This record gives sequence, structure tokens and C-alpha cells, in this order.
Amino acid sequence: MSEQIERKKRILSGIQPTGTFTLGNYIGAVRNWGSLQEDFECLYMVADLHSLTVRQEPAALRRQTREAAAMLLAAGIDPKVSLLFVQSHVPAHVQLSWVLSCNTQFGELSRMTQFKDKSAKHADNVNAGLFTYPALMAADILVYNADLVPVGVDQKQHLELARNVAQRFNNLYSPTFTLPEPYIAKTGAKIMSLQEPDKKMSKSDTNVNSFILMTDDADTILRKFKRAVTDSDGVVRAGDDKPGVTNLMSIYASLTGKTFADIEKEFEGQGYGVFKEAVAGSVIDAFRPIQSEYARILADKEYLDGVLKEGAATASRIADRMVAKVYKKVGLVQL
Repeated sequence: MSEQIERKKRILSGIQPTGTFTLGNYIGAVRNWGSLQEDFECLYMVADLHSLTVRQEPAALRRQTREAAAMLLAAGIDPKVSLLFVQSHVPAHVQLSWVLSCNTQFGELSRMTQFKDKSAKHADNVNAGLFTYPALMAADILVYNADLVPVGVDQKQHLELARNVAQRFNNLYSPTFTLPEPYIAKTGAKIMSLQEPDKKMSKSDTNVNSFILMTDDADTILRKFKRAVTDSDGVVRAGDDKPGVTNLMSIYASLTGKTFADIEKEFEGQGYGVFKEAVAGSVIDAFRPIQSEYARILADKEYLDGVLKEGAATASRIADRMVAKVYKKVGLVQL
């Protein structure tokens, strides 16, 4: 078993515990994570430290961290096969991030588009962590010598920075870090807002009808889809001129495996009402078993905390070795 795992490429994925995952999170990332376990050595992280760049309510953050872990388990992550842990439970992430910060240039960080975007959204709290968190993200990846990192469009720049910093360190101090590659999932689509289909679906949206949460009940899911923005055309067809309908088709295609051509044929002449109900039904069917398992896991605090403790202990054994190696290379005294 151990020999087989060693031959597999290592993949690291992380998600912030800033509220319940959306349908977009599920289709774009979370539902694929379970299937990755078959082909890769997988490490899954609840990135609670990254969430601190925005002010958090402490009790809510603690609750949401457990909820995020429970949802990942419910969605198919097997702790007997993969590592599931909370970022702050592995101190090596922060220990390595300082060394990497000292090998990251100010100009590199200032070019990060996410810093510019988030600074505009949170103008009253443009903190140093918001500026330097790509160095922490690099540490998350490099401390495990991850071969692959699943990334969306908004994170490609950060992965490239991690590669640049790793290469710079390797050149200065001798080969140390694996240069991580982006992993592009074979399935999954970018899911857009149900109310503003030109924007990505986001749980931080002020309009609750714009997103579907993985904890939404069947009635809520159906209601939100019935209110989804389409157009006056009345024809189920994909196209740049029909962003709302195309988004709904992407959701339906992702959950049923049908092509756009299949969907157009299925709903030919039926209008948007029938189509929206079918899309809602596909989401309800996908979420029903996950929600049931999520409730069971969340109610068993001893089991959930046990999984996270064991995951953190195993992750720390891997990460601590890397930190010790890096500290020695940069000249820090090891006792």
C-alpha cells in the first residue's frame, strides 16, 4: 500500500471555511476531489488562516471550520485514503511562509490581481496579510512538495508565484522544492450567479437568490432556480447571447452528464419553466445523500475532531521534515 502511494503524484487542495460551500464550489472543485483519491496521493486542507485576511467572527469561524471539514467528508473524501486537516493545526505552514516571504519580491506581490480586487472590496482593512498571503499559499503547497494543485483562473497567478519562489530558492540553496504544476479537472464548469450570469456564483453575494448552498433544502433550491435570470427568448439554447440559460445548461450538464445538444433536444418547445424545474431536480438529487451524511458527521463531534487530529498529525510529520531542511539550508541553527 505504501509503495503504491509513493508512486502516485501528490496533489494538494484547499478551501476556505468562510460559509457554506455553494453549488459552484461543488461542481467546480469539491465533487471532483473524491475521485482524485483513486489516482493521486491527496491532501485536503481547510484553509482557516487564509480566511483571516478578512475580519471573522471567532465563534462563527470555529463552527464553519468544522462544517467545512464535515462537508468535504460527506462529499466523498475518505480519511483512510487521503489526508484531511485544518491549516492552522500544522504550524509548519506559517514557519515556512516566513522564509518564503523573505525570498519573494515586493514587486511580485504587488502585481497580484487578487490583492487589488480584495483591497477594493475591503478598503477599510487593507492589511499586510492580504498582501503577503500568496507567500503563505506557496508554503501550503511547497511544504508538502505537492506535484499538482487544482486551480481556477483566479489562482493561476498565485501558483506561478509559488513556482517562481521555489525555483529561486532551489537556485540559491540547492534543489529543495518540487515545482508544482496546475491540475485542470477533466470535468466541472465555472458556475455563474443565478441573478447576474456574467459574474461567478459567490456565497458572499448580497442577493441570496444568486447562489445555491450545499445545505439548501429542496424547496429553497427549487425556488431559487425558478427565480433564475434567463431571457425573453423562451428557447433552451446555449450561446454567448444567452448567459443565463447557458449557465443553467452548464449546471444541468455537469450533474447529468448530458451534452448541450442533448439538453437542447430534451427541452425543445417546452420553455423555461419545465427546464428550470429539471435543473433544480438534478441539484436536489445530487445534494440529498451528501446532506444526509453531512448531518450525521456534524453530529458526531468526536469522530470529526478525531479525523482532523489524525490528519494534522500525519501532515505535520511530512511538513516538519521540509521545514527542518529549509531552516538548515538558510543557516538557522538546528538543535
